[in-house]
Amino acid sequence: MARRTKEEALATRELILDAAERVFHQRGVSRTSLQEIAKDAGLTRGAIYWHFENKGELFDAMMQRVTLPMMARMTEVTPGDEDQPLEKIRRNTASALRQVVHDPQVRRVFEIAMQKVEYVDELQELQQRKISGRNECMDDMADQLRLAQQKGHIRSDVQVTHATIGLFALVGGIKYNWLLDPQAFDLEQVGLATLDTFLAGLRPLATVR
Repeated sequence: MARRTKEEALATRELILDAAERVFHQRGVSRTSLQEIAKDAGLTRGAIYWHFENKGELFDAMMQRVTLPMMARMTEVTPGDEDQPLEKIRRNTASALRQVVHDPQVRRVFEIAMQKVEYVDELQELQQRKISGRNECMDDMADQLRLAQQKGHIRSDVQVTHATIGLFALVGGIKYNWLLDPQAFDLEQVGLATLDTFLAGLRPLATVR
């Protein structure tokens, strides 16, 4: 009985998260109330409060349901990563772009995060969590670039901190612009071509030639 109750609670939590995705995507986060999410899920507002303290906590859980698995895949180490750190960056970027294009849930959540949320009121504290997540991703990226520099795959005069900021901005920016107008260009093709151009600018000149 206890196991069944736990399974039912988890199922209800997923139902709430699914409803939050739909309503946040339709109305925007700031304009959405917990009552509207409860109605969409076919639940009472009390059921939502049993699982989530407020809208900010619900929004954070909705984001983490998509971003945590993505981060786990991006930070996992596979054979050959230490020898080809730039290839790891390329592989991770390709995976992220592919999911945004082909996974409706990933695309929906990124659209909410990039276009339909204001970090005000109860969502203010989530801005710091977003910054922490960004820093974690950038730290991993910087580690790969630093390793590539040690192996001579990028020039010794390249400032790794600057390259990391530029690379992160490039990938994030191209995703943002594609989400604004998915018909404008092929995200996977153009995204990887742009990434390759950026990385080529970091390589030793002899390698580029």
